[in-house]
Amino acid sequence: MSYPSERIMRSSRGTLRLKSLLKATKLYWGLALLFLVGVLSSPVSSKGHNIFLSFGNLSDVFRQISVTGITAVGMTLVILIAGIDLSVGSVLALGSVVCAMLLTNEGWSAAYLLGVPAVFILCFLFLFAIVTFAVKLRRTALSGTSASEPAMSKVSLIVAVVAAFSIALWVASSSDSKAGVLLVLLVVPAVGFMLGMVNGVIIVGGRLQPFIVTLAMMVAGLGLARLTAGQNTAVWPVYTGSNATEDFEALRSLLFGVIPVPGVIFASIIVLFWVVLKFTKFGRYVYAIGGNEEAARLAGVPVWRVKITVYAISGYLAALAGILYVAQYRQGKPDAGMGLELDAIAAVVIGGTSLMGGRGSMIGTLVGVLIFGFLSNILQLNNIDSNTQLVLKGIIIIVAVLLQERRSSGWLFFLSQLRARNAPEKSVSNQRTEPSVHGD
Repeated sequence: MSYPSERIMRSSRGTLRLKSLLKATKLYWGLALLFLVGVLSSPVSSKGHNIFLSFGNLSDVFRQISVTGITAVGMTLVILIAGIDLSVGSVLALGSVVCAMLLTNEGWSAAYLLGVPAVFILCFLFLFAIVTFAVKLRRTALSGTSASEPAMSKVSLIVAVVAAFSIALWVASSSDSKAGVLLVLLVVPAVGFMLGMVNGVIIVGGRLQPFIVTLAMMVAGLGLARLTAGQNTAVWPVYTGSNATEDFEALRSLLFGVIPVPGVIFASIIVLFWVVLKFTKFGRYVYAIGGNEEAARLAGVPVWRVKITVYAISGYLAALAGILYVAQYRQGKPDAGMGLELDAIAAVVIGGTSLMGGRGSMIGTLVGVLIFGFLSNILQLNNIDSNTQLVLKGIIIIVAVLLQERRSSGWLFFLSQLRARNAPEKSVSNQRTEPSVHGD
């Protein structure tokens, strides 16, 4: 007698598991569906080959998404702590200008004026953290006591200052010749790190809304990019082997002749911060602050330190994306990142990260960036004009947000209330018409 009920229970469990599986993978199904649309709607070459599936086209897609993708990684961290960073576009633009000037100019310039202090700040903080951590490990291994902690802190501080000053001095002395790719990769992200740290310090110290602070930095960063480039300079052209060193060409080449280097850098950054969020204490702190900042503070989480670090990382990655922008377009522009902050936020939100903070992942951001990249590519292959592309992207962003669990449930509740309101009206109208029918 109990066999049918047990079979029903097993069937219901299987249905629930299937629903939960579809719910957890709906983002990947969306990406797969978009890819299928690209395959079916793609034009064909003169030889009858599908252009969308061609190696050259897919390679271009991964190259193009790298700039937005790297910026979106930093934006994911910011949104996870319930913040926002509207300055990433201006930071990217400033990074592209500084990068182009370092590559093409000989002698001291505004790029070094920004870069040398930024390198000192970045190297000092990084080295101080490393030395302090190493000293704590050694002290714990030897004695487990903390009697010499003030002395050890002073030693760590002195070592970090001397090492950072030495590196900054080396950067300044390199201004006699055009910068190579390694110097650019050190200086330019340091400038973004410095601006991001300023954002974090003002937000935490002044207790201001991130929207206001980063909006102000967006405007100031744009002005700083124009001042650095020069009042009458709209573009800094970069031609490797001509006015720039040949080694910078490596950032736009194909690794092993197959994979674009910008795509490799983007994938490496995604993996790095996926590991950070999933397996480190810092990652747990990020989720805790986004979930409930006050509870995290009471639990002993260094909220102010984590917030400043997150905004500094966002600036660092935005400036790094500026280097890849120069490598891809062979120029640095003060307005290079215009609108980039909106693309980064859209990719993060499409990837399932909640704007309220505390919920999201790097894998979701990767999928969101891929969706944006493939969508743009499909529209371009089908000769859809740029204005229509913007409209379609806006619609997709809204739909993606509505399809998130909380939003979709809210709309279902709204529709159910409309049906419930219309039902009594229909019943009343039916009751009014019944007497006249019987009277006839």
